[in-house]
Amino acid sequence: MATDTSSARERARSETGGSEGTPTLSVVLPTMDEEEGIEECLTAIEDAIAELGVSAEILVSDSSTDRTPDIAREHGATVLKPDRAGYGYAYRYAFERARGEYVVMGDADTTYDFRELPKLFERAMATDADLVLGSRFAGEIKPGAMPSLHQYLGNPALTAFLNRFYGAGVTDAHSGFRVIRRSMLEALDLETDGMEFASEMIMAASARGYTIEEVPITYHERVGDATLDSFRDGWEHLRFMLVNAPGYLFSVPGGLLTTLGVVVMALAFFDVQLTAPSSGPVWFGIRSMVAGSLLAIVGYQVASLGVFSTLTSDPIRRPSDPTTEWILTHLTLERGLTIGAGLFGLGALYAGSLVLRWLTAGYDALPALTHDILAFTIVVIGIQTVFGSFFVGSVRNRSK
Repeated sequence: MATDTSSARERARSETGGSEGTPTLSVVLPTMDEEEGIEECLTAIEDAIAELGVSAEILVSDSSTDRTPDIAREHGATVLKPDRAGYGYAYRYAFERARGEYVVMGDADTTYDFRELPKLFERAMATDADLVLGSRFAGEIKPGAMPSLHQYLGNPALTAFLNRFYGAGVTDAHSGFRVIRRSMLEALDLETDGMEFASEMIMAASARGYTIEEVPITYHERVGDATLDSFRDGWEHLRFMLVNAPGYLFSVPGGLLTTLGVVVMALAFFDVQLTAPSSGPVWFGIRSMVAGSLLAIVGYQVASLGVFSTLTSDPIRRPSDPTTEWILTHLTLERGLTIGAGLFGLGALYAGSLVLRWLTAGYDALPALTHDILAFTIVVIGIQTVFGSFFVGSVRNRSK
């Protein structure tokens, strides 16, 4: 697989003149009808390259119907035509053809001032970083450059999620102005086609231990019409972050629900009395027992999904809690069946003892209902464990 991918990249790079040597920088611009702003961006890129004094190429990954590609060619850029749509795909298509030791990402709508490129590149050189982000939030956002919804809610919230789930430690996870070591791009082998591509790069880089640095930049008002859909694109980012962090999506919530359910069941089963300052004594009765049982069963099922999704999807951020790690490392079909059958048997025996007690009492005094709920909760979790073990076993056999 790796050899095939490498060969495809070499063939792709030959389209852009790979025999002419390796430039230091490959500046990549994805464009779709950016004729109003692309010339200003290209002029700024040329100024930045001249200031740096390095060899460079400019690749425009274009899906335009206006004069954008013609303007790009007039400035000596190589114009590429991706064979399908998508912001992320436009970048990936160009990355496969980029020859530079470092790749520069940026938009062609004048929101990023490419004359600030030397700051990012020099930080990469000084720190030996694999990825340098231009941070708008650590720098300056010009009036009108970013909608208030994005500036004060969307971007900060998504960056906070990404930092929490993936430990990136950045202030602007969705900045489109970046300098990236090409060897890191090849190792990450990014896959997404849409706007979530920006998140995927940082998620994967952070999860695999690559060095990420930030430099404050100024964010300007764009020229031309915006192509973002705030809610759709925001949801795509959040969804991608969640499904690639099953520990946070499944394991942690599942563990919390199960723990809460067991605690509530224990309080109800042992008839614990608490004292509320305003209303006096509070007992946990049969309704609490039912609620606790449902929470425990649902929590166990949700936590199981963390194991299943990790086995079937190879997420970017694998769950790291001890329980999930033990299951992924040690659980076999036979062990799972033994545990599940044991739980089922324990619950069934307990339920049987309750029935026997009722029979010997002459069908008169029924045991407390809390005992029945406890017994059948254990039975249900045992059944879930048995069938979950078969699922894990079938997935592992298929992957061999």
